Amino acid sequence: MSDSPLVDRVRQRDPAALAGFIEERRPALVAFVERRLGAALRTKVEPQDVLQELAVKALRELPQADLTTRDPFGWLCHLAEQCIVDGYRHFAAGKRASGREVSGNVRIGDGSQDLVALLAASLTSPSMAVVRDERQRRLMDVVATMPDEHREALRLRYGEGLPTKDVASRLGKSDVATRVLLSRLVQQLQERLGE
Repeated sequence: MSDSPLVDRVRQRDPAALAGFIEERRPALVAFVERRLGAALRTKVEPQDVLQELAVKALRELPQADLTTRDPFGWLCHLAEQCIVDGYRHFAAGKRASGREVSGNVRIGDGSQDLVALLAASLTSPSMAVVRDERQRRLMDVVATMPDEHREALRLRYGEGLPTKDVASRLGKSDVATRVLLSRLVQQLQERLGE
C-alpha cells in the first residue's frame, strides 16, 4: 500500500487524496476507534463521530504533517487516539462541573463566515496567510452556493459539535443518511477547493 499513487498524493499533502484515503480505509479506522473507545465514552460518542472528528483534524494538520517517512494510516490512527483522549477529557471535565459542560468542538455562531473560518483552518502557518485568506474566500464562495440544508448540516455538526444523531434529528433525516450527507459535503468542499 505504501507504493500506491493515493498514498503518494497524501504524502504530497493533497487534501482530496486524504479524503479518498480516509474513505478507502474507513472500515479499518472505525475498527481501530472501536477498539480504543472505552465503555464509558462509547455511551456518549459513537465511533463514526470520532471518525468525522478525525477527518477534520487530519485536514487541519495535513499542511504541517511530515509524512515522508511515516505511514499515513499510522498517522491517522495517532490522530484518532488524540480525538479519543480529547473526548475523555471533555466528559471528565463535565463530571467535575456538569453545569458548565460545553462541546469539545470549536463553537461558532450561526453565520456562514464563522463556519467558513472553521473549515478553512487547515492552513494556519503565518507564512501561508495570503494563501489561507484566498482559500477562505474560495470556501465562502463554495459554501454560499450550497442549499440551506447542507449549510445547516455543516454548521450543526462542525460548528456546534453536535453528534450526527442530533444533526439527523434536527434535519428530519436518518442518522445513516446524515452521515453520508456530511461525508459527501466535506468531500465536495475538498474537490471544489482543489479545482
